[in-house]
Amino acid sequence: MAQPAPPSLETSSIGIIGLGYVGLPLAVAFSGRFPTTGFDLNQKRITQLEEHLDTTQEVSSEELQQAGELSFTSRVADLTACNVYIVAVPTPIDDNKNPDLSPLIGASQTVAQVLKPGDVVIYESTVYPGATEEVCIPILEQESGLVYNQDFFAGYSPERINPGDHEHRLPTIMKVTSGSTPQTADFVDALYGAIITAGTFKASSIPVAEAAKVIENTQRDVNIALINELALIFNRLGIDTLEVLEAAGTKWNFLPFRPGLVGGHCIGVDPYYLTHKAQEVGYHPEMILAGRRLNDHMGSYIAAEMVKLMLKKRIHVADARILVLGLTFKENCPDLRNTRVVDIIAELENYGARVDVHDPWTDPEEAGQRYGISMIEKLPQAHYDGVLLAVAHAQFAAMSADRLRQLCKERAVIYDVKHVLPREVVDGSL
Repeated sequence: MAQPAPPSLETSSIGIIGLGYVGLPLAVAFSGRFPTTGFDLNQKRITQLEEHLDTTQEVSSEELQQAGELSFTSRVADLTACNVYIVAVPTPIDDNKNPDLSPLIGASQTVAQVLKPGDVVIYESTVYPGATEEVCIPILEQESGLVYNQDFFAGYSPERINPGDHEHRLPTIMKVTSGSTPQTADFVDALYGAIITAGTFKASSIPVAEAAKVIENTQRDVNIALINELALIFNRLGIDTLEVLEAAGTKWNFLPFRPGLVGGHCIGVDPYYLTHKAQEVGYHPEMILAGRRLNDHMGSYIAAEMVKLMLKKRIHVADARILVLGLTFKENCPDLRNTRVVDIIAELENYGARVDVHDPWTDPEEAGQRYGISMIEKLPQAHYDGVLLAVAHAQFAAMSADRLRQLCKERAVIYDVKHVLPREVVDGSL
């Protein structure tokens, strides 16, 4: 009897496991070419998508309405007609900065319930090199009773979604692909090639593709850490960091990184996946972990600088009213995952300040559930001893000097983490 082979493109039916920032754009894109089922454990999310509402704002209502052969479900049984499963669940870290693979393990257990001979399972979640075949494949084998690369096959194609970026979207970002056998690698590459206009890059193996993903954000993390450290130095020297970077940026090969908070689901998390694996094989990373420590320290540093400026103006910090503008991890995006603005808020509260948080992009319910933060919608006049802009949302960048002053008491401090406020009203910046 001939061994099962991966399905052809003509017979492919796609199941997307996880409908967040990564999975939903995938489901919509694939539905234009293949029958597609989007699966998520969150029934509220399924109901919203069926009503053409995406709270992540990655996919518009019109795109959902015009999607091809696409259905949404929270029932595992509805995945049985699929023969290609794409896992796009979060891979966070725990409180000890170790990889938390529980969502990935849970998704693998879900797929194993419906896995059939000839099926292909493709992982998009960011992991350390080797995780797909060391962690996920054994689960698929054990719970399905099928044999890897004999009965079913696997691939890895790392996600490259940039939340809030409506210029660089799924079809226009080159996709790295890989497969567990040469035939599977060809199939996975062709599958993504059907929806990715920017083209694909077929890696030689699954571990190579996993490593390529995890170093993309590790590289950015280290570079931002360098600029953050330069900002700390220039601050002590009394030099404007942004002016220095603008001057240095006139050279063609100077990299245009900026200082700031490093959060989100990728840059502030992925390096820990790589360092975990490195330490597992006996190597202690130096530069990567040093960069992580520095970036994780920036929230408390910013809060301390704010407090110093207030003391210089003879503003009593204990019981001072401070407004923090922005809570999401990046501008013009509702994503609250791993936002480091919470570090600033916690540190200011440790000094005894009373902190209000305003962010037009944030879901107040999610802010309360994730971080215990109560958002304010209306900004009171002449109320604050300090205003700290933490996230460069377009609404904040458009604020005039007069509007900012209206929020403040006669003697107040305005601190701009992101260098977007009118310079004439800013007392300090990173």
